[in-house]
Amino acid sequence: MSSAQTTSAVAAPGVDHPTLCAAFQATAHNRADDTALIAFGEDRSLTWRQYADAVEEVACGLAALGVGRGDTVAVMLANSPEFHIVDMAALHLAASPFSIYLTSAPAQITYLFGNAENSVLVAERRFLDVIAAIEAPALRYVVVTDPDDDLPATVGGAEVVALDDLRTRRPAEFDYAATWSAVEPSDVATLIYTSGTTGAPKGVELTHANLMFVMHTCNLRFPFAVDGAAISYLPTAHAADRVFSHYLATVTGWPITTVRDASQVFAAVSAAHPSWFLGVPRIWEKLRAALFARFNGLPEEQREPTLRAIDAAITRVQLQQRREEVPAELDAGVAAAEEAIFGGLRSQLGFDRVALLMTGAAPIAAAVHEFFLALDLPLQEGFGMSETGALGFTNVPTDIRVGKVGLAQPGTEAKLDVDGELLLRGPHVMRGYRKDPAKTAEAIDADGWLHTGDIATIDDDGWVTIVDRKKELIINAAGKNMSPVNIESKLKSANPLIGQACVIGDRRPYNVALLVLDPDAARTFAAARGYADTSASAILHDSDLVAEIADAVAKANSQLSRVEQIKAYRLLDAEWLPDSAELTPTMKLKRRGVASKYAEIIEEIYAGR
Repeated sequence: MSSAQTTSAVAAPGVDHPTLCAAFQATAHNRADDTALIAFGEDRSLTWRQYADAVEEVACGLAALGVGRGDTVAVMLANSPEFHIVDMAALHLAASPFSIYLTSAPAQITYLFGNAENSVLVAERRFLDVIAAIEAPALRYVVVTDPDDDLPATVGGAEVVALDDLRTRRPAEFDYAATWSAVEPSDVATLIYTSGTTGAPKGVELTHANLMFVMHTCNLRFPFAVDGAAISYLPTAHAADRVFSHYLATVTGWPITTVRDASQVFAAVSAAHPSWFLGVPRIWEKLRAALFARFNGLPEEQREPTLRAIDAAITRVQLQQRREEVPAELDAGVAAAEEAIFGGLRSQLGFDRVALLMTGAAPIAAAVHEFFLALDLPLQEGFGMSETGALGFTNVPTDIRVGKVGLAQPGTEAKLDVDGELLLRGPHVMRGYRKDPAKTAEAIDADGWLHTGDIATIDDDGWVTIVDRKKELIINAAGKNMSPVNIESKLKSANPLIGQACVIGDRRPYNVALLVLDPDAARTFAAARGYADTSASAILHDSDLVAEIADAVAKANSQLSRVEQIKAYRLLDAEWLPDSAELTPTMKLKRRGVASKYAEIIEEIYAGR
């Protein structure tokens, strides 16, 4: 069957089906002997036939535990083939799987389980101690994926079941095909618990119809190729990972490379050569800093031509963005660099066949975006929310505009409310927040418009630019409204040494900032000056560094109005990490968390100390 299967493969065999289950079955039939799942660094993979067999076995096992239509199944797994198998198995029972951020505290998990009321949790053995500390009266079974003969009988009052054992169970008279065939487009396919920068998470209910619409509209704007590849490295609790790997592969048949350790993502990219890839802005900032570190470490005879070529290519991008003519000499020089430098670099990175590169979840600095466009990488900013299946607005492959999140996806309507808030409407808008009709009514009005919470502009051609979060606009002591995101973007664009920034100024007489040194750029800076210790903390007070940061702030201020400018700042050496006081698990800035943690330093800045 393998040779016939390979030659008869069609593009996106599952995209026109009404549910994810039907899409999965169509894809597994069309791609049976093709690779479906690859565990990066683990030397194991599954074909679509093996994937489908495993899904059936796990679905039957979950059914034996009592899981059925409308039930929820919690998943606490790293990016791995097991996640995809378990999640898809639950879907085939008309159940709603949902993932938990792996760094969650017992109290946080207790809250989620109280909302979801799940009787089953599928987890890795390493989380048993955390699970033992949660309070979840509805939890009856904990399924452990790690092969182990020494599992406890119970944890936190729930029975422990090994996944290998679960796969051997099948209820009498259970009809698997009839069960998945009965799944309806209106059934809830997953719960996405918003990580949020404030308040308790809300359980976004996304249906099969919501998610199949997202896949369909992606295929309209970015037609799926027969052959492609995807990477799964973001937390599976993040809607974007599900859309850009799990559901994407379900309709396309592309193999997914799963990456347990997100720090290894670009090693996995180099191996997998994905055709679609999504990274939050911090990922792109770190890759840019790492590449500049590599370029600066080249022998002088290579370093100078490489840096000149990049500068020239960036200049061309900036001219193109302004819709200005590119001088023929500049164009020819960049073309020569493409052949001598950029093409080989894309191949080394693993981006030599990429068709779609996305950045989202937060704004990306213009300098970072222009850098990747200069390398002829089609990086585009998009906008979506958990409430819309992670997509709503994108650029188009032939027209990528820096600073804009793009046009509404086909089938999506957009408009601005009277206060400038972006509203959108379409078949991908969530069913609602689980067990919270009041918050659902706040988010989706009577006419079906989703209130995004983002202030935006829409130009005459329909292109959308996000200004800032509605609740995060700075209103200074004089009543002036400002976007901290815009100011932070200017700061991060001014010098690669500035890795992260947070502007403070709400109800204050002027703006100040906390700036965090980028660790990769700091190492390059330190090594070039002969420091034995190349950590950020070792160079924090270096006079050259202090001068560079001062110049960068001055450069950023020159691009801002007087009231927006940074009057004082403090440089920090400790990088802000995901799921911390400063950042959410998806790397969004927690402004209240930063203000609380650094309250004393902020007051010192305003006091001039």
